[in-house]
Amino acid sequence: MALPRLVIGDLTIPIPIIQGGMGIGVSLAGLASAVADAGGVGVISAAGIGGEESDFKSNYITANSRALRREIREARGRTSGVLGVNIMVALTNYADLVQVSVEEGIDIIFSGAGLPLDLPRHLAGKTSPKLVPIVSSGRAATVICKKWRSRFDRLPDAFVVEGPMAGGHLGFKPDQIANENFRLERLVPEVITAVAAFDPSIPIIAAGGIYTGADIRKYLDMGAKAVQMGTRFVATHECDAAPAFKQAYVDAKKEDMHIIKSPVGLPGRVIRNTFIDKVEDGKRCPFSCPFHCLRGCEYTSSPFCITLALLNAKRGNMDNGLIFAGENAWRVTGIVSVAELFAELINDYDATFHA
Repeated sequence: MALPRLVIGDLTIPIPIIQGGMGIGVSLAGLASAVADAGGVGVISAAGIGGEESDFKSNYITANSRALRREIREARGRTSGVLGVNIMVALTNYADLVQVSVEEGIDIIFSGAGLPLDLPRHLAGKTSPKLVPIVSSGRAATVICKKWRSRFDRLPDAFVVEGPMAGGHLGFKPDQIANENFRLERLVPEVITAVAAFDPSIPIIAAGGIYTGADIRKYLDMGAKAVQMGTRFVATHECDAAPAFKQAYVDAKKEDMHIIKSPVGLPGRVIRNTFIDKVEDGKRCPFSCPFHCLRGCEYTSSPFCITLALLNAKRGNMDNGLIFAGENAWRVTGIVSVAELFAELINDYDATFHA
């Protein structure tokens, strides 16, 4: 049986797979355009997107806005498919990045790492781009719906509900990550019910730990209209990170999946490496904060700068790099093309109907 299409307002996505936005240069125009071309939603992450600009440190806001504009235009030039941008609420240049995305006509803005309570304000009444908050609970979805309806007379176009098996920063307390009550299987129905109280036609997208076509079937059967996947797309030729970054996924073992406390005060899932060992041994210490990129970053007491650590990893400097990854990264066995990954996921999904 064919995968159903995902419909978000007047947007129709042929295959209900959204590529997660992975920051500091991991998902840029290369990966996003390949995913969009394959029929999914390709997503550029705006976080630290200007990392390779010459004035990244000295002119942070302008460098990031310039890079985002360029990446959106480059992706647009490569595909006629659906493209999104992931913009974290916690970014200090959040409003600037949203403005660039709107000006460049991006199809969808995904926004999490905080509640995007004023996101519609930046559209000045326009219906495009589509606005899709990322939440980790029905309560958060309810708060957003109430605020948007009262302040802007509109509701989100879709929601991503992200569970605790996701990579990178997690919207959970450390003791919730392994708690059965916070598993994605419980969160998806909770968010579906919460959002249905406002508009049952708003699609819910499941994210965090989804790895196979059988996983996709499970969440679609549960009522989700699509899934978001990040880890699987790192292990593709088109991913914009360095080969060494991708190889870290291939080499990872189950016991290498590790939770750290990020400088922003949230738990984060990483692949353990020598950098993490140094940090946890107390051997890392930044001299200053060059970016002031994240609200709430405890840079004065943090053992490292998260932006520099992620940028190092993306460039392939693994000894000084932080490797964000989902819980299932250890299952990656090789690097494939985006087209091959889509074919595998679709075939695996189809096989669940004949098992």
